[in-house]
Amino acid sequence: MTGRRRNHSTFLPTITRPVRAAVMSAAALVACASFAAGCGVIPGTTGGSGDDPITVMTWAPWDTSATNKPGMPAMATAYAKWINKHGGLNGRKLKVLTCNDHNTSVSAAQCARQAVKENVVAVVGSYSEFSDSFFAPLEGAGIPYIGGYGVTSEEFTRALSYPVNGGQPALLAGLGKELAPGCGTVTLVRPDSIAGDDLPPLLNAGLTAGGHSQATDQLAADDATEYSSQATRALESASGGSSSKEGCVVPSLGDRTDTFMDSFRRARADYPAVHTATVLGSVDQTEINATGGQSGPYEGSYITGWYPVAGDPRWDPMKKAVAEVAFGDNRIDPADAGVETTWIAYTAFKTVVNSLGNGEVTADTVRRALDDGVKVTTGGLTPTLQWSSTDDDDLASVGLSRLVNASVTLQVVRKGVLVSAKKGFFDMTGTLESANLD
Repeated sequence: MTGRRRNHSTFLPTITRPVRAAVMSAAALVACASFAAGCGVIPGTTGGSGDDPITVMTWAPWDTSATNKPGMPAMATAYAKWINKHGGLNGRKLKVLTCNDHNTSVSAAQCARQAVKENVVAVVGSYSEFSDSFFAPLEGAGIPYIGGYGVTSEEFTRALSYPVNGGQPALLAGLGKELAPGCGTVTLVRPDSIAGDDLPPLLNAGLTAGGHSQATDQLAADDATEYSSQATRALESASGGSSSKEGCVVPSLGDRTDTFMDSFRRARADYPAVHTATVLGSVDQTEINATGGQSGPYEGSYITGWYPVAGDPRWDPMKKAVAEVAFGDNRIDPADAGVETTWIAYTAFKTVVNSLGNGEVTADTVRRALDDGVKVTTGGLTPTLQWSSTDDDDLASVGLSRLVNASVTLQVVRKGVLVSAKKGFFDMTGTLESANLD
């Protein structure tokens, strides 16, 4: 079973001038002392122009029994090799530290303390479900968190968080709005965890905006090896309503979505037809292929994403960079939403460093540039990104004060291929404003 964690605080921290600790605890010093313990430094990234390298960190879980995102630190490593090969960041080398948060609060906090110990100027393009553990050490040192995956609500409330996408809030709201016209009963299958508790009101905000009733909320462990009982209950729920429309099942279990769908595929023959739909990050093209492509359970499914489909030419620069410096690294799947997020986060960080010109690059100067409203363009992979501590925030009233990009893309599986269902980005700001996140 998945453990229950304490509720996240939704209050913004008071930001004071960072004071870096002179002495770290023994546990923090050991936390990531070696790559074998979860952290590492990519080789060949120091030096250059007589200046110290710009040091950042990327963390994510890998080799765990729940959600794993090894492609994110691998993409960060590849980005550093690629950018250093082409002159670095504004002429300076980029040094990337990586850390495995092991899907535990203890390891997440250890990664953050290691970032403080190493004097990183930012944590970039990372994934962790334990924001209540890692934000406090970062905030104490004034280290910005740029381009988190968006899996927790705190990534959209903490003052030192600078998200590049709309996270689970935008994906679920967008999916609900898309499903509302065509679905009968909607059943959400989601993790029995604090992060999972955030999902129902977000999906319901989209359903309500489309004139649909709220979804049935079904809990499941996010580290199970099979989901036969949960699949049966989801099918009974989705097919048991009074509507003449077919029911819809929405699994949102991260890496365990494919495990659920395997159980779902085995059970669905005994029930009336239902549709399936989910969000990018719970399924991608690799998973669609692995589950049978056109004959698999995702055929016809609507999927909301943050970015254009993987086959869009706007991803070509990323693919070229990976091919140039990380060919054969099977951790890096260009169609993975985590890999894509890390690329965009480092694109944003590059813009921030360039905006500083010949000035000092520190956690303080990076944070000030972000808070002063530096504009980031991502080659059309997102709308223009801009964070400012002085802007009026449309989403502050619902506890999403740091969310600056509420746009999603709408995709569908046709003939086994994930393609655009509708062109362009769709802004979910208005829909999220009505979400009940209390």
